[in-house]
Amino acid sequence: MTLQKLFLSFGGTGLSPKSPDIIATLTALLTGVVILHYFGMETLFMLAFATTVIGILEINKQEKATGEHCPSYIVIDKAAGVWLTLMITISTASAMTYPYAIVLATVLSFASFYLFYTWKPSTIGWIERELKGGLGVMLSKVLAGIAGGFLAVVILMAVEKFLF
Repeated sequence: MTLQKLFLSFGGTGLSPKSPDIIATLTALLTGVVILHYFGMETLFMLAFATTVIGILEINKQEKATGEHCPSYIVIDKAAGVWLTLMITISTASAMTYPYAIVLATVLSFASFYLFYTWKPSTIGWIERELKGGLGVMLSKVLAGIAGGFLAVVILMAVEKFLF
């Protein structure tokens, strides 16, 4: 396996025979939780930013070399997107006063990101359809991550307001 394929498949998770998207997203989520715990929000942000920029460049190289647009093993976009969702929800949950807010934020990060990257509403879908190459692949998941983060924050705030 080449280093490029290892990166684009997020350590090989995109090569899973069953549900590579879900496995990669869960792996990225757990990786993000560990990074947040041990290294902080700034480190995860820089990792998400670097992953996005490098992902755009590497996907463009892969598409130019193979002529294939976004094969199923490319899941690095999901990692960058779910990390953004996680950062948004955890930063809100850390200010919440109810028990298990961080755990709920982590679960909501996965669910809300998954909702937006599969549903692809509005601009997210347009970007994925119209922008070719790595920019379209990565930017659609970055926007799904931001939208998922905002949805999760709304849910976290509603739980605090109505249940506690």
